[in-house]
Amino acid sequence: MKWRRMIMILNILLFDDFETLDVFGPVEVFGNLPTYYEPRYLSMDGGKIKSRHGVQVQTESIEVFSPDGILFIPGGYGIRPLVKDPKYVDAVRDLCEKSLFCLTVCTGSALLAKTGLLKGLQATSNKLSFDWLVSVDPAVLWLKKARWAVHGKYWTSSGVSAGIDMALAFVENINGRDEAERVAKFMEYIWNEDIDNDPFSSI
Repeated sequence: MKWRRMIMILNILLFDDFETLDVFGPVEVFGNLPTYYEPRYLSMDGGKIKSRHGVQVQTESIEVFSPDGILFIPGGYGIRPLVKDPKYVDAVRDLCEKSLFCLTVCTGSALLAKTGLLKGLQATSNKLSFDWLVSVDPAVLWLKKARWAVHGKYWTSSGVSAGIDMALAFVENINGRDEAERVAKFMEYIWNEDIDNDPFSSI
C-alpha cells in the first residue's frame, strides 16, 4: 500500500543499554525519506539515554508521543530488566495500542511480547536469544528462520542488522519499491530481501 499522508512520526523508544545499530541502522533508512518520516527519540522520563556502546541520545518523555504513527522498539541488554517491570510493560502496551504500526528490532520483540499483544501472532527476534524469547511468551508464534516477520501492524526483526532489512521492507510496503531501492543504493547496502531466511538462524 502507499501512504497518503506527508509525514509519519517515528516514535523511537530508548532505554539505557539499547543496541546501537538496532536504532541507527533503521534510522538511516527512514531518515533518508524526510518527506515521509520524522524520527523522534523518546524515553519514559526524557533526558539522556546511553546505548550499550556509549552513544548518548537526548530524548523527550513519552508525554510527547505521537499517536497514529510508528512505535519503534530496539533491543539490547537493557531490555531484559524492562520485561520484568510491570509499569514499564503497561506503558509500552498503551503506546502500541495507540500506534498505527509497531516495529521491533532484535530482542525488542520480547518487550512487545510481554505486553500480550503478540499472542497467537507470528514474530521473530535475535536467534542468539531465541530460547529466552520463547520463554517470555510461548503463546507467540515465534519464527526461528525468519529474517523479519509481519503480522498486521506488528513488524519484528531478527538480530541487529536485520532491522535495516525490515526497515527497507516497510518502506517498500508503505512508500513503494522505488523508494526502498533508492535508499538502499544511497546507503550502499546489500538488502537481504528474503523475509523467511535469516542466515544466522542456525547459530
